[in-house]
Amino acid sequence: MDKSKAKAGKVMQPEVNIGLVGHVDHGKTSLTEKLSGIWADTHSEEIKRGITIRLGYADSSFYYCKKCKEYTVKDKCLKCKGKTEFLRKVSFIDAPGHETLMAVMLSGSAIMDGAILMVAANEECPQPQTREHLTALDIIGVKNIVVVQNKIDLVTKEEAIKNYKQIKKFLKGSIAEDAPVIPISAQHNVNIGKVIEAIEKVIKTPKRDLKLDPLMYVARSFDINKPGTSIEKLIGGILGGALKQGKLKVNDSIEIKPGLKEEKDGKVSWNSIGTKIVGLKTGGDDIDEVHPGGSIGVLTELDPSIIKSDSLAGNVVGVKDKLPLVFDELYLKPSLLKRIVGVKDELLVDPIKMNENLMLNVNSSATIGVVNSVKKDLVYVKLKIPVCCDVKDRVTISRIVGSRWRLIGYGSILKK
Repeated sequence: MDKSKAKAGKVMQPEVNIGLVGHVDHGKTSLTEKLSGIWADTHSEEIKRGITIRLGYADSSFYYCKKCKEYTVKDKCLKCKGKTEFLRKVSFIDAPGHETLMAVMLSGSAIMDGAILMVAANEECPQPQTREHLTALDIIGVKNIVVVQNKIDLVTKEEAIKNYKQIKKFLKGSIAEDAPVIPISAQHNVNIGKVIEAIEKVIKTPKRDLKLDPLMYVARSFDINKPGTSIEKLIGGILGGALKQGKLKVNDSIEIKPGLKEEKDGKVSWNSIGTKIVGLKTGGDDIDEVHPGGSIGVLTELDPSIIKSDSLAGNVVGVKDKLPLVFDELYLKPSLLKRIVGVKDELLVDPIKMNENLMLNVNSSATIGVVNSVKKDLVYVKLKIPVCCDVKDRVTISRIVGSRWRLIGYGSILKK
């Protein structure tokens, strides 16, 4: 990243996507606000219930004061008031921690380059979704992790140390065994600089190949027109998500798969959509070209009525005839966990059964698969909603346990 551009005030796209994951009400959204100045829970139901329901996004710029050796999100040091050095711009993905919203978290993890695992100091560790989210990061391959011990202001020193030991014991043998554990109070802005320092050391910007065909995972889709807007003033539908590879530019022609559902003569089909990019946004700012890293908004010429209310979430965007295949059935080689995560009881994972409904997450899409055949190392599922993916993409598998979807493993896609 050219730091002179930052100084010149040029709009920059974030370099990296960082997820905030963990159990409900452990402070993910509060930390996002302290790191970005943005409250990520903007959906009315989220504000009412005090939990994250959809993926939240917020961008932040990191700075460093050489004199005070302090990391900050300000261009002036809070201690010496001197000018700080710009480091890089990052994007945070605030994932829901509630047990009923695991599918949303799994969809968000598909676009994470690294993650912050939140643990509350005033509760036993691990809580059910702390364990479930860490397992999900492991399965999907998010290896760069910073652990944050939040709410230290609510406990004594001895209780904080006891909780810290619980965290280290929980992390032992996991993908995050060597991850730094940073004690903070997001509410009182304590140790936020240490979190930034840990992010800078652990979650590096990946090398990006901009020459590859563009591939964007759609996590959100929406209509920004107010009721009663005249046809002449309507703005086309907007796609939100992140690029996995390549780059997109204003005026590019794009294809969206699997696209729209169509029912005709009793038959259901899914048809890809073609449109044109009329604008690109990063962090609310207009930009001419986007690359992998950070969440983006793609303004299209699509009728907003077909794109509203996240109706295209889970789709994949790219160049026509250059996108992966669309599957309405999958042959999976399952790898199941020994025990179900996300529940307090130690429940063993039973083998997959005929006619069972499974929730399958691949990239940013979530679908239900009905098991039509089970063999020794092969499961064949018919999908309720098709997915656009490569055979190399990993599929996470969840099943209903009690009244909730629970993560039970992952599957590798096999060619027919």
